[in-house]
Amino acid sequence: MAEPAKRPSYRPPYVETLAEKRIREAMERGEFDNLKGSGKPLPSIDQPYREDWWINGLIEREQLDMSGAMSPTMALRREAADLPGEVVGLPSEQAVRRVVEDFNRRVKLDRLRPATGREMPPIAKTLDVEEMVALWREAAERRRAEREAQAAAEAEARAAALAARPRRWWQRRG
Repeated sequence: MAEPAKRPSYRPPYVETLAEKRIREAMERGEFDNLKGSGKPLPSIDQPYREDWWINGLIEREQLDMSGAMSPTMALRREAADLPGEVVGLPSEQAVRRVVEDFNRRVKLDRLRPATGREMPPIAKTLDVEEMVALWREAAERRRAEREAQAAAEAEARAAALAARPRRWWQRRG
């Protein structure tokens, strides 16, 4: 049996595209030299591939606040996590009560929204008003103690400065 005849290999001549030409010319002019990040590994090279990589990069690069893109329930959960740190800076116990009661009212309104889909929707928990007030009282007591300690230290420093000052000749008794 005879071997089939080999076809002559044909390689078309290389044709440089317009994009390749412009890149080559820019490289020759040195426009790609000293670029930011040149010679460094790609920042996300060790992370698994995600289809929305470009959106995550945009959010990180532009430092966008994506809290508006959250579902209302998840936004309430995030607010509940941040609320203990915020109430300690409020001026009065009544302000703490108003803020926590307003939060609890919004949580209850969120629970009235109709559920969509077959899965159980996430739920935000209400906060205990008295627990938040107790947290505020502890923080207020710490601030008061710190102010008193600072005032005592300043008074002691003033007294030490007065005692270290030499007496004038007319103040001497002798």
